[in-house]
Amino acid sequence: MKNWPNPFIEQRADPFILRHDGAYYFVASVPEYDRLEIRRAATLEGLREANPVVVWRKPATGPMSQLIWAPELHHIDGKWYLYYAATHTHDLDALNMFQHRMFALECADSDPLTGRWTEKGQVITPFDSFCLDATTFRHQGRQWYLWAQKDPAIAGNSNLYLAELENPWTLKSPPVMLSKPEFDWECRGFLVNEGPAVIVHGDRLFVTYSASATDENYCLGLLWIDIHADPQNPGNWHKSPQPVFTTSYENKQYGPGHNSFTQTPEGEDVLVYHARNYTEIEGDPLYDPNRHTRLKLIHWQDDGMPDFGVPPADSQ
Repeated sequence: MKNWPNPFIEQRADPFILRHDGAYYFVASVPEYDRLEIRRAATLEGLREANPVVVWRKPATGPMSQLIWAPELHHIDGKWYLYYAATHTHDLDALNMFQHRMFALECADSDPLTGRWTEKGQVITPFDSFCLDATTFRHQGRQWYLWAQKDPAIAGNSNLYLAELENPWTLKSPPVMLSKPEFDWECRGFLVNEGPAVIVHGDRLFVTYSASATDENYCLGLLWIDIHADPQNPGNWHKSPQPVFTTSYENKQYGPGHNSFTQTPEGEDVLVYHARNYTEIEGDPLYDPNRHTRLKLIHWQDDGMPDFGVPPADSQ
């Protein structure tokens, strides 16, 4: 059993780790929400001490000038892409909702830390509404885009949508809704499905996602589909009626969520997530910087389903 230090990296929420060509890359939301930075290391453990390289800073004005959230780094067809969400104002609108949209950056150079990043603009979806937390994955020979968005006709903050990509910043197919908040544990504080992450094991493709408000109610839900089934048919998807990774009061780990997946060099699957170690948050949980990045091995059960277990207690 790998016992990584816990916290693994402090004050980094929405953590994303990419393993590519024998190196590990780490991106996450920074507490100032003002920039995108990448760390690279030869080992997972090395990410803790790796120097963060700022590859993009938010402009002073415009649609990408505030609250830079939840970046992901992907390598697609020989180029690098950073996906992130941003908004143009700190002010909430009349509905008391954030107004984030999704954006993409591209780097055609081989090294994303020293290469030149260019803005590809907003990733446009059929709804012009609050959206964020995009991820992308290759499946059945096609590149897919998976994200969270508000449908004005559906109660709540965000649902999960899937579409095929024409190129890394342009949708090709109409979005399909995979999940919306419906169970009690998805509707605490806010009605939220967000932060999707994809992992394949055996003959299933799994999507974890985060639900409820970002305090101790935050938790992970699970969707899955047969790897041969059409992902654009919502009827092919299954949804766990219970959350699969939740607050541990015993271990003082609160609101585990917004995860990604990576692997050890030996091929073991690793859950990458954030959680706080206290519940007494002053003010908006969003502006509390102490959602720390944490790592945990995933156990695969005999029936092929994942067991994420319980978030382990702080070790340092």
